Amino acid sequence: MAKKAKAVETTEVAPQETIVQEVQVKKQVKPTKPSWEIKDRIYYLKGNKTPLTMTIPSKHTRKHSLLYFDKESGVQKEIRYATNQDSPFVEEQKGEATLGHIMFKNGSLQVPKNKQNLQKLLSLYHPLKGRMYEEFSAVAEAEDELDVLDLQIDALNAARNMDIDQAEAILRVEIGSKVNSMSSKELRRDLLLFAKKNPTLFINLANDDNVQLRNIAIRAQEVGIIRLSSDQRTFTWGSNGRKLMNVPFDENPYSAFAAFLKTDEGVEIYKSIDKKL
Repeated sequence: MAKKAKAVETTEVAPQETIVQEVQVKKQVKPTKPSWEIKDRIYYLKGNKTPLTMTIPSKHTRKHSLLYFDKESGVQKEIRYATNQDSPFVEEQKGEATLGHIMFKNGSLQVPKNKQNLQKLLSLYHPLKGRMYEEFSAVAEAEDELDVLDLQIDALNAARNMDIDQAEAILRVEIGSKVNSMSSKELRRDLLLFAKKNPTLFINLANDDNVQLRNIAIRAQEVGIIRLSSDQRTFTWGSNGRKLMNVPFDENPYSAFAAFLKTDEGVEIYKSIDKKL
């Protein structure tokens, strides 16, 4: 009996599409250097200095080093101001060079836009930039003025809400014993003027605990609660002459007494003085 052959079953599979996913690689973008703007430029001496004339070095000498370090090439380049050359770098100057002076008048130097060689030397390469002089920037100037205005507002608000004793203590630092003859309204007026005129110093004094303690020491001495010896070396009670403290050498006596009032022993003396005042 013949055997029947087994049928081989085959399964047809539909062809699969190959999906290729494209991966986009972002190119690294290098930061671009700020472009050089063609414009008139003004330079001014630092520290509000306004001499009639002041000349800064315009060429490299043994006494005045005028070298610029190029980070890209790793080479120091000699610079000089030549009125007939386009580049401030000596190695890029061709032919005979006519050297020029760099002179500030009344604390400033105005360089027109047609003198690009001098502008680039002063703005980009001169080693005295940032040390002796700066380039005027309207944006930077506005930011500085805004910071000053904010500081004045903070100082004026603090002065307006300050109690009269602290106001007297701060003004005593500024005008001395004149505060003794001033009314409360005069004190507040002068305090506001002081805060507006010198907001940084005012805020520093307002945050200094020793200022008020020093004022208490001065007031106590003026009314005779305590006494300071003629050599300004010893504080004593005014009533019985008992010694309170010796002033350390080369220190302001009232600053030393203010620091003493913050010690354990001085706290009790402070309380006693404060009651008598």
